[in-house]
This record gives sequence, C-alpha cells and structure tokens, in this order.
Amino acid sequence: MDIRLFKPSVGNDELESIQQVFNKAWLGLGPRVGEFEKKWSDYIGSAESVGVNSCTAALHLALSAFKFPKGKKVLVPVVTFAATAMAVLYNGLVPVFVDVDETTFGMSMEDLERKYDSDCVAVIPVHFMGHPVPMDQLMPWARARGLKVIEDTAHSAGGKYLGKALGTWGDIGCFSFEEKKCMTTGDGGMISSNDPELLRPLRHSRWVGINKDTWERYEENASYHADANSWYYEISDIGYKYNMNDLMASIGLVQLAKLDTMNRRREEIIRQYVDGLAGSNLVQPAIPYNLNDSSYWAFVVRVKERESFILHMKKKGVSTGVHYMPLTMHPLFVPYKAETPIADTLWRELVTLPLFPDLTDEEVAYVLESVASYAP
Repeated sequence: MDIRLFKPSVGNDELESIQQVFNKAWLGLGPRVGEFEKKWSDYIGSAESVGVNSCTAALHLALSAFKFPKGKKVLVPVVTFAATAMAVLYNGLVPVFVDVDETTFGMSMEDLERKYDSDCVAVIPVHFMGHPVPMDQLMPWARARGLKVIEDTAHSAGGKYLGKALGTWGDIGCFSFEEKKCMTTGDGGMISSNDPELLRPLRHSRWVGINKDTWERYEENASYHADANSWYYEISDIGYKYNMNDLMASIGLVQLAKLDTMNRRREEIIRQYVDGLAGSNLVQPAIPYNLNDSSYWAFVVRVKERESFILHMKKKGVSTGVHYMPLTMHPLFVPYKAETPIADTLWRELVTLPLFPDLTDEEVAYVLESVASYAP
C-alpha cells in the first residue's frame, strides 16, 4: 500500500458549491463569507466571527485587537507551529516560550507560572494536535493576572472541553481551515469572540484597513440606492490583505456540515490505533487521546529510535511526519530561548501517523501491521 499522511475529504458537494459561486461570478470577499461567518458562530456558540485567509492571519489580528504596547510579553508554548509565535513578533511583542506538559504536550501550567512576570500581557494556549489545554485551570489563572487569552485552535475545529467549544473559552479563538486540518477551505481561518466590539475593527484590518469592503460598496451602489458616492471609503488605520473569499467560504459551508461526521470518523480510526498499539513496547500513543467530543487532526506516537522507525514505515509505503520541533531550535527564535527541558527531550520521540476521514479500516490495519513489524 501507499498511504498518505493527510488527505482532505472533499467531493461533489464542494464542487457544486464552488459552481454556485462561479455562476454568480463573485469570487472575492462577498456574501458567502458572511454566511459562513454566521454559520460558524452558530456552530461553536460564539457571538461573532471574522473570516480570514489563514489561522496565521487570525492570530496576528487577534493580538492586534488589544493594542498592547510594543515590547510587552506573550506566553506561548515552545512546541507548536511557528505561526503562534510569529503573530507575537508581527505585533512588536516578545514571545516567552513555555515548556510542555510531559503527558499531553500542551502548555505546562507549572512552567507557565514560572515564566510569568509583570511584563506579560497575554497567553496563547495551543490545543496540541487537538488535545485540549485544561482551560478550566488556565482561564482563572490568566484572569487573576490580568492576561488576555487568545486560543490557538488551529488543531481542533469542532472539539469541546467540558462540554464547551474549544476556541470559545478565551477572549478570542483562532481557527485553521488549511488543507490538512479537521475541515478545510483550501487555506483559510476564522477569528471568533463573544465580544463583537473586540472584533469589529478586525473586519477593516483584514481588508487593508478599508472601512467598507467591495461587497458592501457593491450593495450600496445598487440601482435602488440614490447615492453617487457609494464608492467612497476611508482608511483610518493600518490593515492587511487577510480576507477570506467566497470560493473559500463555499467550500467551508459544505465542510462545516460534514465536520462532526469527519471528527467522529477520526475518533474511530484513533480508537483502532490505540487498541492496536496496546501490546507494543516500542511504539505508544504520544498523548492520552480522549475520544469524546474530540477534534484530533493528527495521531502522534512516541518512538525512542525515531529515525529507524520512520525509515521502516517509508519502506512499507506508510507516510509519517514530525510535528513539531521546539521553536527555539529555529534560528529566528534562538534569541528568545528559554529553559524547556521536557520539550527539548521528548520532541525527539514524536512521529505522526496517517489520519484522515477517508482512511479505510483496511489501511488502518496495514499501518498497524507495519508498526508491529518494526524492530530497531
């Protein structure tokens, strides 16, 4: 077999939705984006959402909403995708790298306390691979210190923790709809909050700071509006070309309707993996997968001899990956290096195995057979 690591679950429904956009001949930021924003907000139970072109853009704009003074600090986990810390740098802030919990690979609450000081203004918890950070512990900790909480929910669209949607615990939640994630719009992201006023300026920021986007001006220019100046707009603050477009949203609307089903299928596959690895002394699940209202986008194992395992799986035709190395190992983040001994040691054991909704039971069995035949 030749088994991919990730694969988006898309088909005729998405094509038909795209065709509707083609028929309307409005491909950019338009009514489909607004429709998707509303349905996403309803789905997660959020007051407001703003569609953007990536979770990286979402994180950047989310931090910008608070207008923190330059040079202030933001607490981020050391094991995450670079965008989490990039957003801090984009805003002229300083990332403070927090070690991981050795069991869950989420942000360590103990190290969070050690790294906090009075210059910290925010914390960005990341639900690593979809495994929830204990938000019931983090939120009161942050509130007691006056910290804003931006949830990086890139890995966990549709997941819940203690019955509450991930991405709705903090002040702002940021989501990814990149190709590999729980649902996709090709690329794309969403910013959500229960404070509509907090997000209102971000609608302008995502559209180069313009106070009326093209669709708004188009509607105002309709024949029943007797106004020759409907074209007029103003720019009062710096902005970015971060908008979602109607092509993305047309895919997202279909994917959102499938999201729960896709997440349940991932749970079934992970359950097979966990059961199949129960007797292995060499390969074990990396985190304690809790398969209840979950949204895991990746299945990760721990292997002592990682390189030999990866080569073994490659020979079997099974794709693998490594997500992620500690950010302070990258040259850009070396100046911000901190003591993170758990992450520095344990990341060397992490290997990602195939996981996507269209993965068949036969393919899962083959992956497990390939794992079972591994001998370093």
